[in-house]
Amino acid sequence: MVSLRIPLVAALVVAGLAQNVAQAIDLDLNNTDSIKAAASTVADGMMKFYIGNLPGQTPGLLQPPYYWWEAGAMWGQLIEYWHYTGDSTYNDVVQEALLFQSAPTKDYMPVNQTKSEGNDDQLFWAFAVMSAAETLFPNPPQDQPQWLALAQAVFNQQISRWNPELCGGGLRWQIYNFNIGWNYKNAISNGGLFQLSARLARYTLHQTYADWAEKVYDWMAQSPIMVTNSSSYDVYDGVTTDHNCSAADVEKVLWTYNIGTMINGCAYMYNYQTNGSNVWAERLNGFINGSSVYFPNGDVMDEISMDQCQVTNACTQDQPSYRAYLARWLATTTQMAPYTFNHIAPLLQASAKGAAGQCSGGDDGKTCGRNWTSTEWDGYTGVGEQMSALSVIQSNLVSTAAAPAGQDNGGTSEGDPGAGIVDPNVHDMRPITTVDKAGSWVLTGVMLLVLMAGAISMGYGDD
Repeated sequence: MVSLRIPLVAALVVAGLAQNVAQAIDLDLNNTDSIKAAASTVADGMMKFYIGNLPGQTPGLLQPPYYWWEAGAMWGQLIEYWHYTGDSTYNDVVQEALLFQSAPTKDYMPVNQTKSEGNDDQLFWAFAVMSAAETLFPNPPQDQPQWLALAQAVFNQQISRWNPELCGGGLRWQIYNFNIGWNYKNAISNGGLFQLSARLARYTLHQTYADWAEKVYDWMAQSPIMVTNSSSYDVYDGVTTDHNCSAADVEKVLWTYNIGTMINGCAYMYNYQTNGSNVWAERLNGFINGSSVYFPNGDVMDEISMDQCQVTNACTQDQPSYRAYLARWLATTTQMAPYTFNHIAPLLQASAKGAAGQCSGGDDGKTCGRNWTSTEWDGYTGVGEQMSALSVIQSNLVSTAAAPAGQDNGGTSEGDPGAGIVDPNVHDMRPITTVDKAGSWVLTGVMLLVLMAGAISMGYGDD
């Protein structure tokens, strides 16, 4: 097994990082009640941005300027909140949101998101329901779609969009060709499909999902999106298809959630594979080593690309939430690949202390900002700032929480391998064979035509 190259920073804990320090949000990382209380405070601040449960509002949606996908990410974060803390305060709101936004097609393809929904957007809702299945989040009523089936629906639709005609494979960023970014194949869409496939493989023990995880990983590894020729892997944002995904067209921007989805997917594949787990350990270690760039001082997580855009006030509304996903996925990685715990835990501890210290703004003196290396509030506030702080704080409860369940170890969510398939001839759950691979490209084209026709009939609904 390849060892992690980055030196452990456990000495930071010994130096007093995990001790109780009075700050805007008190956080004693040696006390689970303190961690839960801090998480509760931050979760409450995050939910102040949500009004979808009020009369006349749309369940599941955040108000502009927040996009649909970030709402899905937020519900996933609150599922993790319940799992780590046992606090069910938001469970009913979460369930209502996840079910309402899945309707009427039960696949997270709402008509009113046609102008903005990309493959990565759909995936963040799939991550949420996958987490619901894995954490034993209360199941919906029997007359409603079930968590596992919803995740399977997204998987089936995503693989129907696999695009071998350009660049030898990969998912486009966008689902519809009239949206900006149709000619872009990005890391979070492809890495997201990789992660979802790996999680479905582990939950269902169905090899076809694992085959797809391998397929997506292999394509990414040979593309310029990923650099894996050393012990420290890089994941760039994406590449345009205009010149067949040439290295000259790669967007070399680094974001935490891109490497995070690869870390989590590799951890699940490591856990799933009995034979070949050393291969996945090597890959997992490569991405963990590569993530050191997001811990520039060896401790507190930093969204390094935002350091640049904040200078010109050019950061998007989405970007402050990205650290939430790296923190969430690092925590789960310690359960899927326990040998990583001693490396990851100190990073989550240091980052949690930094995040809690920055939650010192607003009228309540507990609003969270972005600069986790300062206890002076930086003036930023929003769903992303709250979500990132919540994620990294509650992730420090991972050692007290049950590992993700599967159908062989207590999972209760009901699945539907055919969910989300528009044309039942497009895909089935047989193992991938050479003949299937040859025929799948034809079927992919058919499905794309079906989806495009559906997009035309749906028109240009409001966001």
